[in-house]
Amino acid sequence: MHRQDLHNALKMLEEQGLRRRRRTLESPQGAHVLVDGKPYIAFASNDYLGLAGHQELIEATQKAVLEWGVGGGASHLVSGHFGAHERLEAALAGFVGQEDALLFSNGYMANLGVVTALVGRGDAIFADKLNHASLNDACVLSRAEFRRFPHNDMDALARQLETTPAKTKLIVADAVYSMDGDVAPIHELVALADRYDAWLLLDDAHGFGVLGPHGRGTLLAFEVSSPRVIYMATLGKAAGVSGAFVAGSAELIEWLVQRARTYIYTTSQPPMLAATLLKSLELIERDDWRRERLQASISQLKAGLAGLKWRLLPSETAIQPLIIGDNGDALRVTEGLRDLGLWVPAIRPPTVAPGTARLRISVSAAHVPDDIDKLCVALQQLAR
Repeated sequence: MHRQDLHNALKMLEEQGLRRRRRTLESPQGAHVLVDGKPYIAFASNDYLGLAGHQELIEATQKAVLEWGVGGGASHLVSGHFGAHERLEAALAGFVGQEDALLFSNGYMANLGVVTALVGRGDAIFADKLNHASLNDACVLSRAEFRRFPHNDMDALARQLETTPAKTKLIVADAVYSMDGDVAPIHELVALADRYDAWLLLDDAHGFGVLGPHGRGTLLAFEVSSPRVIYMATLGKAAGVSGAFVAGSAELIEWLVQRARTYIYTTSQPPMLAATLLKSLELIERDDWRRERLQASISQLKAGLAGLKWRLLPSETAIQPLIIGDNGDALRVTEGLRDLGLWVPAIRPPTVAPGTARLRISVSAAHVPDDIDKLCVALQQLAR
């Protein structure tokens, strides 16, 4: 874009209700936050278990920074791989039932590193149309043939797999979809990967810590196992800290160490965060009550929004999307909630399809029943 076109392009975004603005938190992440100097009940965070400001994680970080310092200093393959990283990778692999795991700085880099390390020209990728942007960008940058199938349409995926001439095939899908909150058909995806000799990359950013026994993720929730599965999850959502990891067979992880450019050519995650994440794993496994409270809040929200003129999508996860439709209307509703001390983000195109602008209500174990009641009452009031 030419420099002189920026002004008009920004003006057009404003007119279409698509211009985004950052809000500044002046408190730790949590169910109750201070934003731009005003207190809010927040339904805007992916801190699903309420761990981002947990005292035990704060204490673990304080201890770790004294032991490891602040920065990683170099890439993992030069001099930036610390004992804290090594221990966390082993713990993560065991936690999700895989042979080995590899840390990345964030989920975007993890997805990009995996896809581009496994496929290239002459190969083929098959992706759900509602996949996260990081997966889509990874597919494009891989230079493999990039084919998309309708959301959760396993028949369409099977037809694409059956007709491709590519030798190396990769299926990519979110395990829990970030804007709709629904869960992918895991059994069917694994069965198709096995049948057509394809890799399956599952992005469990929104399932890790929340789904499965003791929060061990979507694969264990569905009790599936296959050497073709590549499991990715992020550590800045339910885990409450930062980073991401990829887990799978030991051979797969070794290949990523050798060929995942977003792992090789970047400074390692600060080791103090890796040490903190070991404590986070303990809390995720130990505190089943967090997932129980989360599910209770989700049920309370659904009951409180029954009969509303806007449609709440049928999600059983912490992501509860309320479809408003028009971009301007979605902004007006979110501003109305903000005036009432409730922070719920309006999600608009291109993140979601045109005509499906929505409130993305994120429920956390940190919410109490009164928080949910206040949101339901406010939405009922604004819907009149």
